[in-house]
Amino acid sequence: MKVFGIAGWKNSGKTGLTERLVTEITARGYTVSTVKHAHHTVDIDQPGRDSYRHRRAGAREVLLVSSRRWALMHELRDAPEPDLADLLARLSPVDLVLIEGYKHGPHPKIEAHRAETGKPLMAPEDPAIRAIASDIDLPDAPVPVLALDDTATIADFVLRAVGLEPAPASAT
Repeated sequence: MKVFGIAGWKNSGKTGLTERLVTEITARGYTVSTVKHAHHTVDIDQPGRDSYRHRRAGAREVLLVSSRRWALMHELRDAPEPDLADLLARLSPVDLVLIEGYKHGPHPKIEAHRAETGKPLMAPEDPAIRAIASDIDLPDAPVPVLALDDTATIADFVLRAVGLEPAPASAT
């Protein structure tokens, strides 16, 4: 599987960019999965639901299944957070996995940057950042700068970077 990341500071546009890239790249005929890293306690289950009750009772894993989807929830129960490579190995094969977060990981990535965050660029300190998607011009950037809202161009860049031939852009 090819892997490419979207990294950046909070409110830099990572999630919106990831969502648009998934839409654009799947519209071109590629299969895409995503990994989203969160730095806080994440609970995708709802209190009172059966699966929540199973997990709270002590189950290590709860597999929730319906006719439309399934979700596996795994409780670490004080075990360390798994490495990204271990998590990627659990995914079904696809053409491309987009990783949102894991900004310090060694995988290739694009930095989402918005001037309004007031945060410095990460690219000068991170050799894994291959480009910056920004809402402003950055003439002194150490890597190519792409317009944050130009999803088709960013998709072309990502596909080339992972060795997939960019298919024609979607009509959206």
